[in-house]
Amino acid sequence: MITSRFTGLIALGAATLLASASTLASTQVVTSLKPIELLVRAIAADDVEITTLVQPGASPHNYSMKPSQRRALEAADAIFWVGPEMETFLTRLLGGSEFRDRTYSLMHGENVPEVQSDSGHGDHDDHEESGGHDDHRHDHGSGEDPHIWLDPALAVEMARDIHRVLATLKSADTHVLDANLARFEQAMAETETAINQRLDPARDIDLFTYHDAFTRFVGHYNMNLEGILTLNPELSPGAGHIAEVQEKLRNANQPCLLTEPQFNRQWWRSITEGLDITFSTWDPLATDIETDQDGYIAFQQSLADAVLKCLPEDAK
Repeated sequence: MITSRFTGLIALGAATLLASASTLASTQVVTSLKPIELLVRAIAADDVEITTLVQPGASPHNYSMKPSQRRALEAADAIFWVGPEMETFLTRLLGGSEFRDRTYSLMHGENVPEVQSDSGHGDHDDHEESGGHDDHRHDHGSGEDPHIWLDPALAVEMARDIHRVLATLKSADTHVLDANLARFEQAMAETETAINQRLDPARDIDLFTYHDAFTRFVGHYNMNLEGILTLNPELSPGAGHIAEVQEKLRNANQPCLLTEPQFNRQWWRSITEGLDITFSTWDPLATDIETDQDGYIAFQQSLADAVLKCLPEDAK
């Protein structure tokens, strides 16, 4: 009986060690934002473990990481982010020697270049810009916005970049990665066609947004974006800009203001008080989207849903 029990304990201990080794051996990926996580989940094998840094309700421009998230970065086999134009809190950290070779900027299509150490700034003064752009990524400083994950065409290119990076990892199953990428590309093509058709009734509506994050989606689907309430969501707009937007709202055709849950609602309500406007809410950070292989598809559908809520009931 004692021998049998001892043998059982040895077997249990061995199984525990094997399980621990399996966990440690699994591919560890860190993504900066949930929409990036959705793209990685669409491409990666099921056993890839993903940690996302910016939590629901937080801003990617000034986020403060937890110690556990720093540890996740240290353990990561690959790190995906948009780039220093978006996640400014990560610029210096990911540009350092510890993480640079494992970090991939989806906006620039490359590993983030080294951050110069002689700038005299601390870890949270992260406004350096990196170069090396390819033909479909752009520098926000030149007037292009960094919300690239909202454009379905750029999302497909980002998925291909993610596939390429994951395929270089030691534990990569390239057959699974290839199949997942092909599946995603087909699903995106079908989704884009469906969304184009769904948005037809809303082509004549004049859309307004809280800030410029929605520009990529609106531009791709040829919608009318007539005004942006604030050019920088971290700052209050000037009186002149507010007056200009209010005038556009008064003269617009079926004006609809697309707001975001991450920002103070009372602020934009005061600007639009007394104006005949429809309101709809969209979430650029995909907070309520389920994280699975079809999550990014659901995210794109949610953006179309937000626009369609701008329509009168009898036009939907």
